[in-house]
Amino acid sequence: MQLVRLKKTTHWGRLPVLLFCAAALLSAGSGAWAQGDDSAAQRKSAADLLNRIHEAAQQQNYEGTFVYQRGTTVQSSRITHSATRSDGEYESLESLDGKPRKMLRHDDDMYTFVPERHLLVVEKRQNKDSFPSLLATGGEQVLAVYEPKMLGADRVAGIDSQVIELDPKDAWRFAYKLWSDIKTGLLLRAQTLGPDGQVLEQLSFSQVRIGGTVDRSAIANGIKNINGWTVVRPPVQPVDMQAQGWKITPNVPGFREIRELRRPMASREEGQPPIPVDQAVFSDGLAAISIFVEPVEKNSRKEGAGNSGATHVLVKRRGDFWITLLGEVPQATLQQFASAIEYKPSK
Repeated sequence: MQLVRLKKTTHWGRLPVLLFCAAALLSAGSGAWAQGDDSAAQRKSAADLLNRIHEAAQQQNYEGTFVYQRGTTVQSSRITHSATRSDGEYESLESLDGKPRKMLRHDDDMYTFVPERHLLVVEKRQNKDSFPSLLATGGEQVLAVYEPKMLGADRVAGIDSQVIELDPKDAWRFAYKLWSDIKTGLLLRAQTLGPDGQVLEQLSFSQVRIGGTVDRSAIANGIKNINGWTVVRPPVQPVDMQAQGWKITPNVPGFREIRELRRPMASREEGQPPIPVDQAVFSDGLAAISIFVEPVEKNSRKEGAGNSGATHVLVKRRGDFWITLLGEVPQATLQQFASAIEYKPSK
């Protein structure tokens, strides 16, 4: 959906009218130029703020509790993050509701502990846009498909924050409302908004301390002391899906492919080897869409669509393959992506 701006046309009459209109035009023109300057300044401020939010999540020390809300689902987590130039990032993320889970990270090395199975999953981090980080690309690219609105000041978890709303320029994505710490830029709250302004999903700190010293020794020791845990290292590897015969060319503005991976999935039949699942990830900087391709094999899956909060899913069968599309976008966006998937078996 494109916005169409109407331009006023002026018909000149006799000389006195011309002079009068010329004077008026100069006055109005200076105002228009000022508005243009204001618009450009606001856009730059918005881009700078988005970049600041993303950088703060990686460069600041912070620890606190945040709450994730989607529909009737409410989950709280405890996060501790430490960053230094000499030794990179250390992070601990622990679920506080439901079954215990803990993730420890040093830079891109992730260690996920599953206590009830005494299982430890070791893998490389694939994305850097999880809360309180935000962007998969630069702020300028985000603003190519979102219109920023600076909404002034507010408070979150007792901290003064700056609020920005990012409204989509089309119907292919949702709006976002973000609160960031005025001093450091750290993201304090993020809401995904539906077409009517309703909150579809929300992540928000309920308590947070930013800056100062964060003890990273507990994280470092937790990574080192893994004796007694069953360690699993999923063989995730890059894949060229086009070489496999897949062509994905969605006509949706702003979305760019950022990675292609192959992941093993356990077979439904005992004793059978894992099933390879290929994944392509597209992002507009805020919203991400994953496309999973897997062999049909022997299963009872069905085509269909569904959603939970802002997250929609679409399952299609294409010949001998199941195609699953998943993303925090409207269902129509997934349908558009699905219609742009072609398969030609490699010779």
